[in-house]
Amino acid sequence: MTKMLRSMAIAFGLTLAATGTARAQEIAFTWDDLPSHSALPEGTTRVEIGDRIIAAWKAAKLPPVYGFANGVRTEEEPESTAMLDRWRAAGLPLGNHAWSHMNLATHSAAEFEQDVIKGEGVVADRMKGQDWHWFRYPNLSEGETPEKKAAVRTMLADRGYRIAGVTMSFGDYMWNAPYARCVAKKDAKAIAWLEQSYLDAADESISYGRTVFKSLLGREIPYVLLMHVGALDAVMLPRLIDLYKSRGFTFVTLEQAQRDPWYKGYMDPRLPDAPVGPETGLRAKGLPVPTRHNYGPELEAVCR
Repeated sequence: MTKMLRSMAIAFGLTLAATGTARAQEIAFTWDDLPSHSALPEGTTRVEIGDRIIAAWKAAKLPPVYGFANGVRTEEEPESTAMLDRWRAAGLPLGNHAWSHMNLATHSAAEFEQDVIKGEGVVADRMKGQDWHWFRYPNLSEGETPEKKAAVRTMLADRGYRIAGVTMSFGDYMWNAPYARCVAKKDAKAIAWLEQSYLDAADESISYGRTVFKSLLGREIPYVLLMHVGALDAVMLPRLIDLYKSRGFTFVTLEQAQRDPWYKGYMDPRLPDAPVGPETGLRAKGLPVPTRHNYGPELEAVCR
């Protein structure tokens, strides 16, 4: 090999390495439970929560982000329905989270299919001419038996869906009900703790995700982050975005993130699926699963 060819090869290798590093720093936010999630603090509305999330997203100039809708909330809280319309007016897409947030593990495949179909209405009507065939399993549950799981995947494939995966989460939903309690009590000290522990949990989940995938695959992947449209989520979003930026992430769309081979079998219900989560893969290989701080008991106790 000539000196020039060797230099070209080295340069090409460095380019690949740099590209791989950049790709490993990508993250796609996704938002569940539109238009209504968790307890509502005094003095606010679901529409205001949505507006706050949209404003923070737009201020940061981030790419379009999917919100996964539960249509039943438009019947339970008609006044909150406008949140879906404002989401769309802001240029943000919607996906299907099933009509009633039905847990597949406690219902039949036939019941679940009807819930999925019913949930299409509030999404398709607002996404005319655009891609709304993304599905997020409620509770991330794909059923308790292989037969049920296979039946639902076949149904989703027949209806043209891709499945939105989750490869990063810090349990943000757990903070929203305590936040509403602390707002009601006007407990500023407790609210400050909630805000800090929220960011601490998010930061810990970054290290956790990177450790898990490096152990499992020998590399990182573009992550898909699970979020919920809760009141504290809306308050914390600007700081949360800054946290991910400070940890080296760039923001991409759900579709861009799931182009990584890790998501292929999971995303396409026509294919044999990959493990639901990387922890399953680690256990199958006899590798340890790292531990994380459990904030559940502390959150359950605060502002009681």
